[in-house]
Amino acid sequence: MISEQIKTDLHNASWIRAMFEEGERLRAIYGAEKVFDFSLGNPDYEPPARVGDTLKKLVVDETPGLHRYTSNAGYADVREKIAAGLARESGLPLGTQHIIMTCGAAGGLNVVLKTILNPGNEVILLAPYFVEYHFYVNNHGGKAAVVPTGDDFLPDPDLLARSITPQTRAIIINSPNNPTGVVYSQQALQAMAAVINAKEQEYGTEILAISDEPYYKLVYEGARVTNLMTIFKNAAIVNSFSKSLALPGERIGYIAVSPNIEAVELMTDGLVFANRTLGYVNAPSIFQKVVAECLDEGPDTDEYQRRRDTLYNHITGLGFTCVKPQGAFYLFPKSPEPDDVTFVQKALEYNLLLVPGRGFAMPGFFRMAYCVDIKTIERALPAFDKLAQHYF
Repeated sequence: MISEQIKTDLHNASWIRAMFEEGERLRAIYGAEKVFDFSLGNPDYEPPARVGDTLKKLVVDETPGLHRYTSNAGYADVREKIAAGLARESGLPLGTQHIIMTCGAAGGLNVVLKTILNPGNEVILLAPYFVEYHFYVNNHGGKAAVVPTGDDFLPDPDLLARSITPQTRAIIINSPNNPTGVVYSQQALQAMAAVINAKEQEYGTEILAISDEPYYKLVYEGARVTNLMTIFKNAAIVNSFSKSLALPGERIGYIAVSPNIEAVELMTDGLVFANRTLGYVNAPSIFQKVVAECLDEGPDTDEYQRRRDTLYNHITGLGFTCVKPQGAFYLFPKSPEPDDVTFVQKALEYNLLLVPGRGFAMPGFFRMAYCVDIKTIERALPAFDKLAQHYF
């Protein structure tokens, strides 16, 4: 009763969820404290106090209409606040009309892709990448063009240039990156923009740079996330508050489009239409209001850096090779054996739940999410010791 495409997608479905489910099995056998689950990027911290305070105030507010449909683009006052922040950051004249509230970043990405893709158009994905991107592109008749990155997980401009065709419609940029934690420098982005500008002129096309930014507030040691609208003429930012405010279950985010895009009004009309016809209708009304009051809040990056350093220093001391992440909350070490799935299965013998790199289109590596309690990380270190003894 299901389509052949869904059958194929199920077969290729997320390794992340598969490992999480394996963790559920192991926890039932050994108990939660003896299972070390680094599979899922689900923040363990609670939202800032201001989020709860704002929510309580709204729940008892007797102003009528709070639970009704909003505009398909979202509340105008909420969009105005988001636009004002982005305008200050970018120096561009963003206004309410450039913001569309969405059901998280996943909803936002699907809305953008639905709006811009014709059948057969290509979307460049820089490997390693969040695996769902591939499915999002397929959802809307597009084709994923996977472009490997270099040893530092930064894009190679020459390889990017060879991968762009007349059918290229967009590129998804994820910085800070899941799964590597790499933050793209301004220089790296400028090199990409130069390639894209040249190809647009060569083919007479437009290529949208889509910035997926759920980790933009999670950076360490002075790393800076560059606003893509200051680099690319054709740019859209897709963001969520899942990580910055620890609200992944509330599915609240937004799309921001650059005012420099030609016919930007037509594009925003298309985005609002897709937001409605894909079934999202409008983003959750109460949480639109909540996030608008908490835009200056953010995660405890010092605590995340402590978790990163504890895990990174220990595993690299054991012999694992890993690019030190500048943001997000993932490590992406090289697998000590060529088959990353075999390695991850070996780690299960020590109750370590890791995700193979092939789940992110990068075989030979594995991902660890360190958005877990520091005590879990500390209890896991002896298990990493035993795992390393098998390889080093």
